[in-house]
Amino acid sequence: MKLLDHPTRFLFFTGKGGVGKTSLSTATAIQLADSGLRVLLVSTDAASNLDEMLHVALHNTPTPVPGVPGLSVLNIDPNTAAESYRQRVLAQMMGHSSEQERATVREQLSGACTTEIATFDEFASLLTDGAQAYDHVVFDTAPTGHTLRLLSLPKAWSGFLKDNDRGASCLGPHSGLKMQEARFNAALAALSNSAQTTVVLVSRPDKGALAEAARTADELRELTLSHQRLVINGVFHATDPQDAVARAIEAQGQAAIEALPAALAALPCTHVPLRAFDTVGLDALRALLSDTPAPISTVSSQNDEQPLPAKHFASLVDELAASGKGLIMVMGKGGVGKTTIAAALALGLVERGHAVHLSTTDPAAHLAATLDGQVPGLDVSRIDPKAETQRYIDKIMASRGAQLDEQEKALLLEDLQSPCTEEVAVFHAFSRTVAAARSAFVVLDTAPTGHSLLLMDATGAYHRQMAREFEGKSAAHIVTPLMRLQDPEYTRIVLVTLPETTPVSQAAALQDDLRRAHIEPYAWVINKSILAAGTHDPLLKTRLQGERQQMERISQGLSQRTVTLPWSPEPPVGVAGLKRLLED
Repeated sequence: MKLLDHPTRFLFFTGKGGVGKTSLSTATAIQLADSGLRVLLVSTDAASNLDEMLHVALHNTPTPVPGVPGLSVLNIDPNTAAESYRQRVLAQMMGHSSEQERATVREQLSGACTTEIATFDEFASLLTDGAQAYDHVVFDTAPTGHTLRLLSLPKAWSGFLKDNDRGASCLGPHSGLKMQEARFNAALAALSNSAQTTVVLVSRPDKGALAEAARTADELRELTLSHQRLVINGVFHATDPQDAVARAIEAQGQAAIEALPAALAALPCTHVPLRAFDTVGLDALRALLSDTPAPISTVSSQNDEQPLPAKHFASLVDELAASGKGLIMVMGKGGVGKTTIAAALALGLVERGHAVHLSTTDPAAHLAATLDGQVPGLDVSRIDPKAETQRYIDKIMASRGAQLDEQEKALLLEDLQSPCTEEVAVFHAFSRTVAAARSAFVVLDTAPTGHSLLLMDATGAYHRQMAREFEGKSAAHIVTPLMRLQDPEYTRIVLVTLPETTPVSQAAALQDDLRRAHIEPYAWVINKSILAAGTHDPLLKTRLQGERQQMERISQGLSQRTVTLPWSPEPPVGVAGLKRLLED
């Protein structure tokens, strides 16, 4: 890892979900700390699995990592950050406001706007004055779309606050945003300074992951984050020339590397080989970046000959099709294949005679590339944050502008230019998509777990707001998006995972979060199983012991309805490729 020769103070690891950002950022932080430096490892992912990887409980304050002197870990938890922000604002009002006024502001601060600005405020503080005790700050970021949103906020808020003496009404009258303008500007300066910040673009040797890394590189350059390097993780070399599966995996990876997109070709690049072990625990994390990694023992399952979960994907589609309409939400960690599964489910429903609307909430949407063609009966769209924000602004200006004079209209429009507006607009678009399933099938490909949880939080906040407004009144005609998600006849959640420790743990945690919101997942899909494909390669066989353990974990305690899809040498892209998943 050449970036460890002369590392900048801030290191951002970003990329498509499932490429190994957390493993590589954590291994890097450990190596820096092992060299005698003081290091803070920060997760900006609401669905972080750093706690499982390091066996340390995550908090919103730095926590020392046992076994690694000099290393502390911090998780920017959106809910904790938002509550802390609310308390700071309300504390400023004590002594000169009534309880009713404070209640009004508390309600103002219950939405997605507050969660985003509070999270960003903590992030900005680490880039300015909040991490002075550390030599290096290593950021393990959420998957690409959410990270691009976070990294764009310094520029967005700095621009919004310039020549704006009022702040933003959606964040309360005493938000103090103007006072923080200097911090936001300093955060932008730190991100743009190549002597201070390096962005490490992480990818797998996979055409789709590398294409997303290239798009990210271009978008980050537009945000003035130009000091970048590339790490290709999990590069595999077959050791058994007679193993067709191993040869196909190697050939697929090498072809992707040889066709490196132009935006990445000029970057300094490091290849990290595929390891025979899961990167959980300090020994494995220290071995990940070693030229001669120590062998990590794995525990063989006592049930190696037991059959895998046998339900076919086509049978799952048959069950879903029986209702004739409804919402199907495909959820899971980034990089597990949600988009592919969502597209295949939609295609299967069309084949069974249903009209289907296939959409996505992922800012880094890939639906068009996955389908690679039009299908009669299938309507494809995406919730585009920029388009939805403009649509929302136009709607508000049209509905409220008629009662305002020109000066008041200008003030309203200025307020709506706040970066908060995007989160509200995306929620409204999500609500419309959910409502469309009243009369047809809607298949929704969601963003990776952390971003989806924030959207679910917004759904819960809206439901609570409606409950307060209609308290004591007749609310029989009120149906909120959360109520529709909780209705098992209306909504079916399909959780997608890979047969690996981290994706399964995150899917299990997501299932727990959904159940706390009284939403019960319908089925699990175990995607890209090399065990189901069959292989004799020594390195792959070592990894397969872990695969079977995770499959047993799912089938014996996490899911009553499970589908397993084997890894395929031909990626399921395009209508023909997706149809292969539907074959019994």
